[in-house]
Amino acid sequence: MPGMVVFGRRWGIASDDLVLPGAFEIFIRLLWWIGTLVLYATHKGRFDCHSGAVLHGYLVVLLILLAVIILSLCAIVYISAQGTIMNPGPRRSMPALVYLRALLYIPEFVWACLGAIWVSDDSRGCAPAEVGVVIGAVVASWIILLFTVVGVLIVFDPLGSLQWRTRADEPLGLRDLESSQSSQLFDRARSLAARVWECRLRLLCCCLPQDDSHRAAFSSIAQLFSGFFSDTDLVPSDIAAGLTLLHQEQDKMEQCRDPDNVLPHSPSSPIREDLELELEKAAHCMQFAVAAYGWPIYIYSNPLTGLCKLSGDCCRNRNVEYDLVGGDNLGCHFSSILHMTGLQYRDFIHISIHNQIYEIPFFVALDHKREAVLVAVRGTLSLKVIMKSLSGSQGISHAANYIYKRLVNDGILSQAFSIAPEYRLVITGHSLGAGTASLLAVLLRSVYPTLQCYAFSPPGGLMSKALADYSKQFVISVVLGKDLVPRLSIPNMEDLKRRILKMVSNCCKPKYKILLHGCWYEVFGGTPDDFPTEMESRREEALSQPLLGEESLLVHGSTSYQSLSSDDSPGHAKHLPLYLPGRIMYITEDGPSRRSETLRYRAEWSSEVAFGSVLISPRMLTDHMPDVVLHALRSLTSNRAFSLCPSTLSNSHLNFRATPLPVKQ
Repeated sequence: MPGMVVFGRRWGIASDDLVLPGAFEIFIRLLWWIGTLVLYATHKGRFDCHSGAVLHGYLVVLLILLAVIILSLCAIVYISAQGTIMNPGPRRSMPALVYLRALLYIPEFVWACLGAIWVSDDSRGCAPAEVGVVIGAVVASWIILLFTVVGVLIVFDPLGSLQWRTRADEPLGLRDLESSQSSQLFDRARSLAARVWECRLRLLCCCLPQDDSHRAAFSSIAQLFSGFFSDTDLVPSDIAAGLTLLHQEQDKMEQCRDPDNVLPHSPSSPIREDLELELEKAAHCMQFAVAAYGWPIYIYSNPLTGLCKLSGDCCRNRNVEYDLVGGDNLGCHFSSILHMTGLQYRDFIHISIHNQIYEIPFFVALDHKREAVLVAVRGTLSLKVIMKSLSGSQGISHAANYIYKRLVNDGILSQAFSIAPEYRLVITGHSLGAGTASLLAVLLRSVYPTLQCYAFSPPGGLMSKALADYSKQFVISVVLGKDLVPRLSIPNMEDLKRRILKMVSNCCKPKYKILLHGCWYEVFGGTPDDFPTEMESRREEALSQPLLGEESLLVHGSTSYQSLSSDDSPGHAKHLPLYLPGRIMYITEDGPSRRSETLRYRAEWSSEVAFGSVLISPRMLTDHMPDVVLHALRSLTSNRAFSLCPSTLSNSHLNFRATPLPVKQ
């Protein structure tokens, strides 16, 4: 629901968000009140120190103040638990309770100050337990006040004052988006939102240099974020509840599907042979894509022995003997790459650790096992690289052009092929490195027509349909499970936003119950809750009306709001669809549940339409990790006991599964 409006502005918290924090504060204050009461009851009339009368009065007032605060918190929790996300009517008295609770901070602050003064000046001669209770009360008050200030800063909405004035003026005709006054106001709001997001990004990435390229990246990402969230009136907890509902809905749909039937097939099937061959090549190339991350991923993968193995090489300087360029800890990076790839020193042509905005690390080596000149591009590892990722396909295109110029203009590939002219060119990378490698392969295809590219977990929304179809001749994308990144595109995110709005708009359970059950479900599993998640009771024409009576979850006239009732709305045509590169090898878990100690995998050729929506899961981030992808590929190729079965996407697609291997601990 819309953020709560108090003190003349909108806040990033709703009236039904105070159940859990309020209940926690009640628990803390109740323990505090009981402890103070026990001390007062056992020492009543026996405060023998010279300031005993003052201590007696202090404790009496403290007990009364705590009781009033606890009662006010009980009222807040009770009222906040009423209604649903879309039905705030039973919570209409919440602003008054918030004002009352805010007023109670004043006497609590004053009493904490008086307690501190008494402890420092007048506590001589009093029993240690009596002094300890007062000290505890003072410390507890200051901690609660500190956490309150931090909480206020977290839920503070810089645009809250403007948004509230906008809503207050809407009955006067401000909803008419064609009026010049309305357009100016919303342009001002969007501009302010972009500046706020840019400031947040600068604060988050304060360690990065503030040159022109960084400022351009900050500005581009800020406009993307502010534009995506500007037409919604949801608070973060609404989004969390919507994601929880959507995850359980997706799990229910997945459980309703018929299990795959294992069908026998000729071992000489060209489809099987092609998939098995490409799996072996992918597993081999993935170790180079992982190695491109350098020493951090090596120590992460070998926590007990990695540091010891690298310690002897980190201080060596091989810049003279080998073409090592840019960055810190060059020796550590080079040594870790040697350990992970199994190559020799002489097999490396060029290693670049240089890492700036749109300038991405990579290395070039001779892979004698596969007779290939291999170019491995580093994926997302640092804030700088994340900035490239968030800049979208434009940032990835800049990174690909940078590496292309280095490889061609600096003669790196010419040097490699002068040593091994019969070798073929292979390009690989993971995450951002996969997207960069795919575009780099397109750029080099005309010069090296036999090149191959293996892109692991590439970002979604990378290529046009025509370019994606063209790249199927030489690019293979590998996607694991419910990985978020290959499904991360602007159309998919808009679709996710629409689905979240549908979920929360028709759920009849209080938000705190949704979140509590969602946390239990994510941690311990179980059966998805049977929350109503379809809009059975709402007519399609009603979707053009505000979903909260007087209020609306979306700014009136926004494309996302219109698209709730029509797939042909302008919101769907705003962004052209972009696709994953090349042929897509899709690896999924098979057999045991996601919480099992043992995992089995199966692989299949998939189509780009299978990645047209975001799948909500605890594994949507872990399935993107390079070590997890490498483990899945190795488990598929280490055992030849494959069985063919029809694909979940099309009967013409065949996949095979591997027998279980224990998960790497």
